[in-house]
Amino acid sequence: MKMLTRDKKNALIERFRSSKAGDQTGGNGAKPRKRHAARARFEDFEAYERIQIQRQASKRLGIGNPFFREHEVRAGGTSRIDGVDCVNFSNYDYLGLNGDPRVTAAAEQAIADYGTSVSASRIVSGERPIHRELERAIADLYQADDALTFVSGHATNVATIGHLFGPRDLVVHDALIHNSALVGAELSGAKRRMFPHNDWEALDRLLSEQRHQVDRVLIVIEGLYSMDGDTPDMARAIEIKKRHGAFLMVDEAHALGVLGDRGRGTWEAQGIDPAEVDIWMGTMSKTLSSCGGYIAGSTALIEMLRYGAPGFVYSVGLAPPLAAAALASLAILRDEPERVARLQTNGRHFLDAAKARGINTGDSEGYCVTPAILGSSIKAANCSNAMLEQGINVQPIIYPAVEERAARLRFFISAEHTKEQIDMALDRLQAWL
Repeated sequence: MKMLTRDKKNALIERFRSSKAGDQTGGNGAKPRKRHAARARFEDFEAYERIQIQRQASKRLGIGNPFFREHEVRAGGTSRIDGVDCVNFSNYDYLGLNGDPRVTAAAEQAIADYGTSVSASRIVSGERPIHRELERAIADLYQADDALTFVSGHATNVATIGHLFGPRDLVVHDALIHNSALVGAELSGAKRRMFPHNDWEALDRLLSEQRHQVDRVLIVIEGLYSMDGDTPDMARAIEIKKRHGAFLMVDEAHALGVLGDRGRGTWEAQGIDPAEVDIWMGTMSKTLSSCGGYIAGSTALIEMLRYGAPGFVYSVGLAPPLAAAALASLAILRDEPERVARLQTNGRHFLDAAKARGINTGDSEGYCVTPAILGSSIKAANCSNAMLEQGINVQPIIYPAVEERAARLRFFISAEHTKEQIDMALDRLQAWL
């Protein structure tokens, strides 16, 4: 957050350092011992100093911390924060399945059958039927040979990319790709290149220049981008990956349950053959009201991950109640497409109503994510706090997560929201602006 001049920031850093370090000379004037001792203090990490600088700056500017708000009830389309009921636009429960009695009952039955944990990795402790039932259901969703579940969505990308690719390979990703893909690419040791967001000509040029220099190429994109709420041109991505002999990986974290008439994601929404995508990745913490991530694809892909991906082999297996909750949510998604239709109606109404009020919504296509771009981190944080005071919970996205000029409030839309709640939130935002 750019809230202080460089000189003031440096002054704050020096003050923090001097207050922590104290006398560096020691009793005999020898500095090395104290200097090396200071390196073992977490307080001396630059990352911690940056946090302190931002806290001091926020305090001086009278900005309350808009993060880590405590929800006292199930957070869906509504929630309760600090004893006050509010309309909630800050979670990914897109179809309102978190807390659905059928999902809860499935989780409870799994605890009764298998306990709360599998207590070791699946390669060590063995399978539970619920794991393979869930993976078969995910594979069927993508018309794939097989699927594999991980205990963390972030770890899914890290483990998959990090395991499959190496120093002789190239990972090419959209500029707005999720951090987990970046960490996975770094872990792999592969060359990493970025192309401008949804710029297929730039991707094509990049591969024309570099494809001959490497063994394998992975292109990583998202089915629905969580920061701006827009989608890629899948037909173009597939054409490019075929022409350059590359693998294509699509992160469906925010697309499952959102895109397509039945919520089956990007492939359904854009009418492509799901087999044209080599690696389908997704998470279970959003539409599936659980936790963890998954990969769907060919038998060879899943077998390599099952027996070799560190994030699977060396990690505890997915907890039975979480697997059961995701499986039950998948069944509801299959049987109740009206939830998807309601979400899409809400998303379109939010986008249209925001634009009608003169709110900058960027490139959002009006599905489950729409930003209100304010262009200032300070303004975004202040607006978030002011909205909460008026019964609207919406989080700010500030520098350095986005460029300062792109600082925003990010609204997540749910099938549980009503038209009246959406209009009320936008009226209050418009009035504040």
